[in-house]
Amino acid sequence: MPLLEPKPGALRPRGIRRPAPDRLPGHRSGGTPEPLRTELTELLGPEKVLWKVSDLVRYASDASPYRFVPQVVVIAEDIDDVSAVLSYAHGRQREVVFRAAGTSLNGQAQGEDILVDVRRHWAGIEVLEEGRRARIRPGTTVARANAALARHGRILGPDPASAIACTLGGVVANNASGMTAGTTRNSYRTLSSLTFVLPGGTVVDTADPLADEELSRAEPALCHGLMEIKREIEADPALVARIRAKYEIKNTTGYRLDAYLDGTTPVEILRGLMVGSEGTLGFISEVVFDTLPLDREVCSALLFFPSLPAAAAAVPLFNDAGAVAVELMDGNTLRACVSVAGVPADWADLPRETTALLVEFRAADRAGRDACADRAARVLDGLELVAPAASITNTFTGDPRTVGGYWQARKAFVTAVGGARARGTTLITEDFAVPPARLAEACEALLALQAEHGFDAAVAGHAAHGNLHFLLTFDACDPADIERYGAFMEAFCRLTVERFDGSLKAEHSTGRNMAPFLELEWGPAAAALMWRTKRLVDPDGVLAPRVLLDRDPRAHLRGLKTIPQVEAVADPCIECGFCEPVCPSQDLTTTPRQRIVLRREMMRQQPGSPVLDGLLAAYGYDAVDTCASDSVCKLACPVGIDTGALMKDFRRLRHSPREEAAAALAARRFGAAESAARLAVAAADRIPSRVGDPLLAAVTGAARKVVRPDLVPRWLVELPGAASRRLPTTRRVGAAAVYYPACVNRIFGSPEGRPGPSLPEAVVAVSERAGRPVWIPGDVGGTCCATIWHSKGYEAGTRVMANRIVEAAWGWTSGGLLPLVVDASSCTLGIAREVVPYLTPENRALHAELRVLDSIVWAADELLPRLEIRRTVGSAVLHPTCSMRHLGDEDRLRAVAEACAEEVVVPDDAGCCAFAGDRGMLHPELTASATAREAAEVTARAFDAHLSANRMCEVGMDRATGRSYHSALLELEHATRP
Repeated sequence: MPLLEPKPGALRPRGIRRPAPDRLPGHRSGGTPEPLRTELTELLGPEKVLWKVSDLVRYASDASPYRFVPQVVVIAEDIDDVSAVLSYAHGRQREVVFRAAGTSLNGQAQGEDILVDVRRHWAGIEVLEEGRRARIRPGTTVARANAALARHGRILGPDPASAIACTLGGVVANNASGMTAGTTRNSYRTLSSLTFVLPGGTVVDTADPLADEELSRAEPALCHGLMEIKREIEADPALVARIRAKYEIKNTTGYRLDAYLDGTTPVEILRGLMVGSEGTLGFISEVVFDTLPLDREVCSALLFFPSLPAAAAAVPLFNDAGAVAVELMDGNTLRACVSVAGVPADWADLPRETTALLVEFRAADRAGRDACADRAARVLDGLELVAPAASITNTFTGDPRTVGGYWQARKAFVTAVGGARARGTTLITEDFAVPPARLAEACEALLALQAEHGFDAAVAGHAAHGNLHFLLTFDACDPADIERYGAFMEAFCRLTVERFDGSLKAEHSTGRNMAPFLELEWGPAAAALMWRTKRLVDPDGVLAPRVLLDRDPRAHLRGLKTIPQVEAVADPCIECGFCEPVCPSQDLTTTPRQRIVLRREMMRQQPGSPVLDGLLAAYGYDAVDTCASDSVCKLACPVGIDTGALMKDFRRLRHSPREEAAAALAARRFGAAESAARLAVAAADRIPSRVGDPLLAAVTGAARKVVRPDLVPRWLVELPGAASRRLPTTRRVGAAAVYYPACVNRIFGSPEGRPGPSLPEAVVAVSERAGRPVWIPGDVGGTCCATIWHSKGYEAGTRVMANRIVEAAWGWTSGGLLPLVVDASSCTLGIAREVVPYLTPENRALHAELRVLDSIVWAADELLPRLEIRRTVGSAVLHPTCSMRHLGDEDRLRAVAEACAEEVVVPDDAGCCAFAGDRGMLHPELTASATAREAAEVTARAFDAHLSANRMCEVGMDRATGRSYHSALLELEHATRP
């Protein structure tokens, strides 16, 4: 047993927990049952079959209020895998559900049998015809696709609020639209072609001129049946008129019956039916979109009204004026959004009835924007607006920061309101549409219905298109509360259909919570055609049964998800999945959402549960150890949930007293530890690599077994040599700043094979050239930003070093008179922010007086304007660190790079490298997984320079790409060298 084995049982839940109706039963503790596990493993390979109980539980939740635990999870790599699974399911009478991002709000991404992950290996975009079209794989997020298209001045039509996380496969399968898509820019209208796999395994590419001929040969009965339904519909003028009328407003309830009217051949009909089919008719493996112009000139306003009906009444005025977006947010939404970064604090006190409209006009050029502003001003003149808070201006603006803040608040609707809900309650998101002219009337009716059933919902939505969303919360552990919700849903559906002839699902697709009401909206004849379509395409019912069609009138009340209370930092999580695309461990172990999902299942289990034992056994590595703790999840989460901080706290809980004491001792004697580390690196550097690298790998490997793998780093051949024992000589007199070389740059030297000065020498030299000399204190040795201890959850050690560095910095900077310039971005973040909770009250007051600057910021703001660029390289690729994202310094890295290179590229897939100090040495597999996509982008072409702003991140990228990364300040020194 390792000397410092984690404290057993540290993460086991304590206290009495109330029974949860959705608790996973004990007989499922073994994970995937036999023979299912063995058969799929033999069919696909063990690396593609997830079978542990922890795997099944983490895939059981999505952004919806439902929860179904699959029997097995398959990680499909290609169409052959998908076809193999479908063939297997047919032969064994099993069911298959496809899951990509899991951002669906109605349970579409959940299955009770075989769940197939089609996100991990399914990302990629090919820009065609100078951006006019784009070929996109289904696991690609909307944001990633738009980033590639933006360089060509193009954009996709669908623009859902979840664009940073939702994938194009799900967008098409749900016909998701968003703020501006309406009925003309959605997937159905802008999709050029798609490739899909039918339940029987037939692959169809709708762009292939021979597609119909091949389909008729492979599936003659299907082709005949589709054309038969088409003839029946076209022979019924009343039905044709009804179908056309239903799609005059946004509608995603049921199958797209207008596909039978718009398509002239079986393939064309299937192309339309696949849009919005929610994975019930086939697997969409590739899509080709016709893109739209990206109008970069905007004119936007957030306008406040005294009531919801008053705001709704203004919507047609802005529609007539040409606004591309008119988004509504009621008082509950506005107040909840205070939790979103950048939202004014005084919104918390807005009157309950206050409602806002976010109105935006877009144009290709400034002249067009000015014309939009004139039209907007004329509408404003006739409105009675209110300003119940000092921050409210009720004016139009084109300022990108202000406009971005408006949209950040609007897009955070679901998560912000969900995060503010009562602890332990389940969130329901509803989505309906009425004719835009009747929006005000519908708002009044909705408010009355909510009050009648005891709900105080939050309302927001795409008012320009008559499409509103509202959020309800209830206790899924309380049968009476479930019945209250059920009664409300029955009344709401009848109100929407019978009074407004509206759509029960406008853009979120039918899903499990609206399937029972499909016939209410469409009527028996149209509903029967949808059932026939399903039987025709999927006669064995293999794909996603009960997701879109369900005859059970109470199906929407089955499988409701309880939300047990967990640690306070994670309680606001609504499991939306916005955090997942930025998580470094997303393709290796777990994501932030899954870490919370697993924790919640632990809380559902009773003491002694075998399921709980299985979850705890896997959680240490899958959740705690392989979390990079970079907290980029906090940046992606609209309500700022920091799962990285939670994992660091779990590390703390697992420490034994002996381990905590050893860490505190190391902090107190860090000067000796720093010197020893530098000597060890220097000694290793003197051993020939063919001998030294295997030897050092063996030595560190043995030490990891004796002490603990999560504490002793592995030796990596990419590690640089030792730094000089002596830092550059500087003078305090006349210094413009105090320069603090981070301990990593005091231990490790420059990249191997790169001539020239070390990083400390470069910072000193370039500052001197700019006339802004810096001073390095003589006693920086033995100090640190405390991240070494903080990242591992060593509380005592963190306190020791945090207070030491602040006290030292206070003296060095003469009480904050001079800025403290730090040459590693993670250390800048550590000193500027992360040490604060560990400081004594006296040192917290000192810290408040310090000005801590990253060296990149120092260079961009203070040095560049005073420097002469004498030489540049042709191209540079950047790796912005996650610490720079937290600090908001990414633009400064680009500014420095643009001074040194003719072309500067930030990879679209750039993200956290997960090296995280020494985490990449403790778990190299984490960095390998985290950097795979960025590395593929970087190595696809040649660059003259590979730049970053943190030494260990540079080592991680060296290892990932085989290229040599170095600090942008080294490049700046070279560019300005006389």
